[in-house]
Amino acid sequence: MNINEAAKAAKAASVHLAAVESKIKDKALAEIAKELKDRIKDIEKANAEDLSRSKEENLAAPLLKRLKFDSAKVLDVVAGIESLRKLEEPVGKTLSTTALDDDLLLYKVSCPIGVIGVIFESRPDALVQISTLCLKSGNSVILKGGSEAKETNRILWEIIKTASDRAGIPDGWVQIIETREDVGGMLKLDDYIDLIIPRGSNDFVKYIMENSNIPVLGHADGICHCYVDDKADIDMAVRIVTDSKTQYVAVCNATETLLVNEKVAAGFLPALKESLEAKSVEILGDERVREIIDVGTATEEDWKTEYLDYKLAIKMVDSLDEAIEHINKYGSGHTDAIVTSDKNKVETFMNLVDSGNVFWNCSTRFSDGFRYGFGAEVGISTNKIHARGPVGLDGLLIYKYKMIGHGNIVDDYETGKKTYKHTKLDKEFKL
Repeated sequence: MNINEAAKAAKAASVHLAAVESKIKDKALAEIAKELKDRIKDIEKANAEDLSRSKEENLAAPLLKRLKFDSAKVLDVVAGIESLRKLEEPVGKTLSTTALDDDLLLYKVSCPIGVIGVIFESRPDALVQISTLCLKSGNSVILKGGSEAKETNRILWEIIKTASDRAGIPDGWVQIIETREDVGGMLKLDDYIDLIIPRGSNDFVKYIMENSNIPVLGHADGICHCYVDDKADIDMAVRIVTDSKTQYVAVCNATETLLVNEKVAAGFLPALKESLEAKSVEILGDERVREIIDVGTATEEDWKTEYLDYKLAIKMVDSLDEAIEHINKYGSGHTDAIVTSDKNKVETFMNLVDSGNVFWNCSTRFSDGFRYGFGAEVGISTNKIHARGPVGLDGLLIYKYKMIGHGNIVDDYETGKKTYKHTKLDKEFKL
């Protein structure tokens, strides 16, 4: 099926999927989870083919790590699906009710966006997370994964399609495309596709934004920061920074730049160096950092770099204000954390740092839809409209206004026979 046919089928399915009952969608999610567990060996075999081919093609080490999809990762996505099933039905929720008059009620009600086109990197788990989130939120989805994961993506798509068909989900709701030409075609299909979510490099995301009339939701880079304040607990700071950098390096919420207040640098940096070097992290520092610990030289370019690897750049700052200024200049608006015991500084940091996620005394790795309790995520958005931060169910919904009257006409209000009341009510939509 070519991209035009796939988009038409997805659009047709989206109309019916928007009205599918919650129990049917949850049944489909249960079927998908069961099928994934039953076919772990088949999935691992397909993934082994992708890994072998990608190693021969010299795929970068961080991407190889993302590509690996073994039984442990299958069980992780199954846990995410089970969490998603437990969430309340997101479609058809009454967001607000206004009585324009005693017999004229206006409801704001959540509804699916329609057809979501998702272009993602080499992580096969993203395919499962994205498609199941779209299913729960009543959206059709067109999936384009990286060619390095084509065998894994193909079997995962077949599993999801087969299981959802068995549960009674409208045919055509989940589509997969595999060629670069299909991506170019997707960008032109604004009559069928309502939103594109790209997950890839900065240049790639910019390319998508510049070459399509379809709204784009996503983020380019994940240049995340930790700032260790002069009021920080040193042991806590070492634990948090080490986790933020090393818990999983090949992801967008891993810390890439560390900012250290000059008043705690002498006591903090040697302890951090020991902790990071135990994890094989290459450390770069500015001139003042290098006066305290023996590390490589950080340049201006390092403040702009997302390593996705065991590498960390450290800059010494004189104040909270300098740290905030640095983050807002070089950061990508993704996730930034402060380690301190000073609540006034926390308030300043959280109010002035221009990011979708701002943390106090915890790892940047918590910036994740599953960890937030969203079930999973389709990605992280650094946009300032519609959705921001980890995009879970809420980010895949929009709303419509439903009005119920009793023969009401505008002329009565324009001529003064009646007047608007605009009273807010705590009332669910019901016919």
